[in-house]
Amino acid sequence: MTDVAVYGATGCGVLAAVAAAEAGAVTTLVEPGRHVGGMVSGGLSWTDVGDTRVLGGPARRFYGAVAEHYGAPLWEVKGPEPHVAELLLRRLLEQAGVELRTGTTELPDAAVVVDASYEGDLLPRLGVPFAVGRESRELHGERWAGRQPAYRPGKHNFAAVVSPFADDGSLLPHVRPPELDEHGWPEERLGEADGALQAYQFRLCLTDRPENRIPFPEPEGYDPAELALLDRYLEAVPDAPLAGFVPDLLPNGKCDVNSIGPFSLNVLDGSNREYLDGDRAAVRAHHLRYTQAFLFHLAQRRPEVARWGLCADEFTDTDGWPHQLYVRDARRLRGEHVLTERDLLEARPQADVVALGSYNIDIREIERTWRHLPEYHRTPAVFNEGYLSVAVPPYPIPYRSLLPRREDAENLLVPLCLSASHVAFGSVRMEPTLMLLGFAAGRAAAQAARRGVAVQDVDVPALQDDLRDAGQVLAA
Repeated sequence: MTDVAVYGATGCGVLAAVAAAEAGAVTTLVEPGRHVGGMVSGGLSWTDVGDTRVLGGPARRFYGAVAEHYGAPLWEVKGPEPHVAELLLRRLLEQAGVELRTGTTELPDAAVVVDASYEGDLLPRLGVPFAVGRESRELHGERWAGRQPAYRPGKHNFAAVVSPFADDGSLLPHVRPPELDEHGWPEERLGEADGALQAYQFRLCLTDRPENRIPFPEPEGYDPAELALLDRYLEAVPDAPLAGFVPDLLPNGKCDVNSIGPFSLNVLDGSNREYLDGDRAAVRAHHLRYTQAFLFHLAQRRPEVARWGLCADEFTDTDGWPHQLYVRDARRLRGEHVLTERDLLEARPQADVVALGSYNIDIREIERTWRHLPEYHRTPAVFNEGYLSVAVPPYPIPYRSLLPRREDAENLLVPLCLSASHVAFGSVRMEPTLMLLGFAAGRAAAQAARRGVAVQDVDVPALQDDLRDAGQVLAA
């Protein structure tokens, strides 16, 4: 009999399983794919950590192992190479005695289940209520909620007027058509809910060292016309920032390439809206095909891009491309306490705090669309809509946000797709914070299984003492 079953071998899931096993629970970690680590080993190597003073316990232990691996001081290495991250996370599981099952979605019978998947896939499976995408400003009284001004300036928006239309009047690829009013003007509907998700992407590990570099291959069926909008932008802004190729950003001459600038690895056509309940394989393939075309296209036009390529020693079973799609947000539990913008910006005390968050509310672009510029005689122009970056102080995250309501489930904990608004989740979603929450969920699950009680009846003061003993920081 399994005491604790953890679903999803993300960084959060690994730490949840380790925490439960170290507390004496018989623990099984179930992973639908073949790899361990989620984004931590799937391309997100440059790690947004926020205030390192609040990253204690398991997160500090993992990043301490990273530092030791490279013979560097803690936090000096901004992130491990993907294969190193997976090696270290697998080592944690082995040391804790966790049973790992990959390539399956079947859960063993367990006293307590922890959903640590990026998608929150156990929520619909177990009939537990959840939310998806952006809510309105009014729902939780949040200033930064809902649809945003498309024309907000910044490093992720267009620095020139670029038309979204081809010569025949059709909309160019990679632009999502807006809803139009009766006069043919795109509607803003600022602050309204629309269920939209942050852009997904494949986050890459690349190198400019010839001995390890695989040149970007030409994708099957590649047509330069599919990136005509990118060409227009580069013509208008020749020195535009592109993706973020930084030599030696990571150890051994590698670089974690994220989404920098208005045209990047982010896929902004809204196709991720079909991911949760649609054909996931098709959505993944669409994102990978875009990534391959984008890089090949740039390499034909920019010598500084052509010097880069895939790493021969990374993602060796997927031809150098990451195995993990960067699912920035998906489902979110509707639980006992919805963490909101106010909880973060005002850092309101939480009596049942189990971890601290500290990174900005970081919501990446939602879609690439277009608007009329009335001052230019109704000239259409392309914009990226949805990006937000709002600073927050270190803030407490309550145990209640990991809990379903009692009437919905008594044996489930949700530390990744936790009960939070879309705005608040924009900060919580950082991998080190999710590791802290996974660890807290694992310890709580072990206690509930040992005592034979509902997760809502866990002794929170005892849990907090346990977390402090493990080095978790519960007060700024």
